[in-house]
Amino acid sequence: MVLDALKASLIGRAQLQGVVKFRAVQVRDFALDKHRTVDDFPYGGGPGMLMRADVLGRAVESVPKHPTSTRTVFLSPQGGLLTQPKAKQLSRLSQLIVICGHYEGVDQRFIDRYVDEELSIGDYVLTGGEPAAIVLADVVSRLVPGVVGDPASVQEESLENNLLKYPQYTRPPEVEGQGIPSILLSGDHGKIKAWRMEQSRAVTLQKRPDLILPGWDSRI
Repeated sequence: MVLDALKASLIGRAQLQGVVKFRAVQVRDFALDKHRTVDDFPYGGGPGMLMRADVLGRAVESVPKHPTSTRTVFLSPQGGLLTQPKAKQLSRLSQLIVICGHYEGVDQRFIDRYVDEELSIGDYVLTGGEPAAIVLADVVSRLVPGVVGDPASVQEESLENNLLKYPQYTRPPEVEGQGIPSILLSGDHGKIKAWRMEQSRAVTLQKRPDLILPGWDSRI
């Protein structure tokens, strides 16, 4: 599921060029019983099943680690929110090991021993960690130099510097009586840059005021 999704678009092209590399590890391959069991009932009772620490541990141990730049992330609703600054931080690593949760959770002993950080892609619960792993892989990989062709497109996108992106326009110059801001046709790149910053702040205040940093001047 994960590898197929990551074959598409820019991420798929980056793999073919050797800029990034993905590997999927099947946890069931590390179960020792004939049924390849990876879960069991929780001690103390309760609903659902937990992924076993011993099986997950063997799966993680099987992955060759980069000697100095590896981080193991467990995708969990209890984790900190995946943000653009966090993605930038992770993109500087040489290797990222991502653990996909299933069932009602994971034996805490595995988390305590192997996990460096828990992350969540949002305040909701998925049927499994694979969709979240795809999101994490895409968000982080596109920040790796060489994945996106034009580095400026990464630097000027939404959520950079806690700002949403300014409104954008393309041809035709008029659509059903609606034109475009005249400043964009002025050729004055300094004024265009200032207008875009002003618009980014206004859009952020309107749509995502939670992103506003202390010290912002709301009078734009």
